[in-house]
Amino acid sequence: MAAITASMVAELRAKTDAPMMECKKALTEADGDMAKAEEILRVKLGNKAGKAAARITAEGVVASFIEGNTGALLEVNCETDFVTKNDSFLALARAAAELIAKNDPADVAALGALPYEQDGFGPTLEDVRKGLIGKIGENMSFRRFKRFSGESQLASYLHGTRIGVVVEYTGDEVAAKDVAMHIAAMKPVALSAADVPAELIEKERSVANAKAAESGKPAEIAAKMVEGSVQKYLKEVSLFNQAFVKNDKQTVEQMLKAANTTVKGFTLYVVGEGIEKKQDDFAAEVAAQVAAAKGQ
Repeated sequence: MAAITASMVAELRAKTDAPMMECKKALTEADGDMAKAEEILRVKLGNKAGKAAARITAEGVVASFIEGNTGALLEVNCETDFVTKNDSFLALARAAAELIAKNDPADVAALGALPYEQDGFGPTLEDVRKGLIGKIGENMSFRRFKRFSGESQLASYLHGTRIGVVVEYTGDEVAAKDVAMHIAAMKPVALSAADVPAELIEKERSVANAKAAESGKPAEIAAKMVEGSVQKYLKEVSLFNQAFVKNDKQTVEQMLKAANTTVKGFTLYVVGEGIEKKQDDFAAEVAAQVAAAKGQ
């Protein structure tokens, strides 16, 4: 049996908003496996445990650049929120997005090798990044990017600097920008229910099965409950089936049809998504401070 520490319980509570004792019980049942404990809490407590699990802890910005049918979406990370407001850091992010669109680098290493000068640093983007690290005193990195080119039109939306969306479409520009804003707010995972990744569906089905089993309902009713939960999930996470944020009386698909617009794809970046930020063990820190004070 794995030892369940106070810091593990605190980390799970921060991710799920679940009560402290429920977190400890879930971790004990999961033998210390954080991901399994989160799933146990979802079964016991419903969606409440899943909402906070999406909280993002890493810092940085999302930048975009569009010129005609060519564009780019980029995430640049840093250590603290303070740096995300630094003019030099923001200029670096915007310049990198433009470089991606115009030069089509194969990866982050190729991006860093592109010619660029800023704030007296250069001659490459990587040299500027390293120079700004020394100047600002904080690490920063290009995490991920996507370049767009082809026949589709492009529309982008940035919600502050933490959420960025690029939509590939044909038709009305206003409708496409509205969809980009909708995506930033509702965070769909796919265009349609048929496009939702199988692993996400199976995970949802597993949670629904566990809930149905706990309900004590007859097998036939439980099976219908599971299927109903899965279908509800598919509608909630597929763009075309979602209620449009500007008019919840119609779906996004209905809005696009009325605007004679077709969305062919979208890319959504949320700063720090999937990054685990170092968790401070506050209990250990306090204990260390008390010990140090006694030793004085």
